Amino acid sequence: MGQAILAWLLLISLTICPTQSTTTFIQKSCSQTLYPQLCNMYLSRFSSRIKTSPRLLAQTALAATLSSTRTTSKNLTTYSRTHKLTKRELAAMKDCLEELSDSAYELHISMVEMDDDTCTDGFSGNNMNGEVKTVVRKQVLNIAHLASIALSFVNNYAKG
Repeated sequence: MGQAILAWLLLISLTICPTQSTTTFIQKSCSQTLYPQLCNMYLSRFSSRIKTSPRLLAQTALAATLSSTRTTSKNLTTYSRTHKLTKRELAAMKDCLEELSDSAYELHISMVEMDDDTCTDGFSGNNMNGEVKTVVRKQVLNIAHLASIALSFVNNYAKG
């Protein structure tokens, strides 16, 4: 009976816990991106799903980027409702949220980078709250970096 339980626990751990090869695959793949730490942080939790598949790596990275974009949009919407923003800040936030929505479906990194600039440019000027710009920039840069990672994997997969 004890051996049966031990065998069952071993089987469960093999299906739940990532193996050395899947972890190594993700680490090696992430080391070739511009943001290896961010890449590892986001994708290592999916190692048992990704295994050693470049296709699943690219798909998972894209899904993580889209998920992060949705979360960021919700966070910034909440921020704009819970903080007293000026009319100009509200307009800039609205523009930024529209850009985020558009960029969620863009696959070309130059569009994501342009959206990043558009979001932060809207908060420039002396009469803008520096905290608001900092919050927006931090969240939007995270999405731009994730998009860069995802597109790197998509391009590598496309090359075969």
